[in-house]
Amino acid sequence: MKLDHPNHAAPQDAQARKDVAPVICYPVDTLPRPDMALYQGARDGMAKTDEVLIPPREARTFRVPAGHFFRITSVEGPQVGDLNLFNAHDLGERFYSGKTRALHGTHLSTGDRMWSSFPTLRPMATITDDTLDWYGIDAFGGSVHDVIGTRCDPYTHNLLAGGQYHHCCHSNLTRAMAGVTGDVTGDVTQAEAVVHDVLNVFMCTGFTRDTGQYFMKASPVRPGDYLEFFAEIDLLGALSACPGGDCSSEHSSDCAACHPLSVEVYAPKPGALAGWQPPQISGYSRSHGM
Repeated sequence: MKLDHPNHAAPQDAQARKDVAPVICYPVDTLPRPDMALYQGARDGMAKTDEVLIPPREARTFRVPAGHFFRITSVEGPQVGDLNLFNAHDLGERFYSGKTRALHGTHLSTGDRMWSSFPTLRPMATITDDTLDWYGIDAFGGSVHDVIGTRCDPYTHNLLAGGQYHHCCHSNLTRAMAGVTGDVTGDVTQAEAVVHDVLNVFMCTGFTRDTGQYFMKASPVRPGDYLEFFAEIDLLGALSACPGGDCSSEHSSDCAACHPLSVEVYAPKPGALAGWQPPQISGYSRSHGM
């Protein structure tokens, strides 16, 4: 909480302390760069192999083989989605939003990558196209596709408003993952344990300049807009069509107008990825000095 009237007087050198220039925590000059020309060549002539429709206020899972592409598309009206990604063969390797944010910034677009959790820490997916890349950063400090919001959830909803709302994105993703983990009898303990912080697809967010609070505003997404990814490894995805719709007013309710989202999977043009290999897991020894 930032106090309007601090309890402590500023020291004489307060301005000098504030004027210290910031330093980027993780310089990315040595970060392995995706071969965007290779991906572009593979996109040209790619063929759709699968499609999953995500109903409003629900979530569904989908699978993408390594070396394929997938698109999340707005199909009827402005709608944001909450995306989880897993190694299709090991649910313990999952999307790490915090490290992705530290490497690429608060919002993702073309050329940025979704990194996996420790101890693997490798690219899971690379963004290859973004029809909202024109948006940039607006006058409020807002932008799209954030990795700062965790996902709407029933626990925070209960804390702030009371009640038992079951269509928050956390619960949606939990129900969807229950079909994968085997929690199909009403005990969703295993499924909930693997649901993690998300990429907020199409969501327009930022931090207020006065209080530093996380804000949302109406998404600029329109039918036909999409965010496209290249699967660096075999992926299991889970996507929730957020109950906040375009998040222009609230989330975690049945009041907002909500729309479906589409996930399309594409095979690359034959031969376009000759020589390509999935990224290796982190080379750290895991000895931790012991």
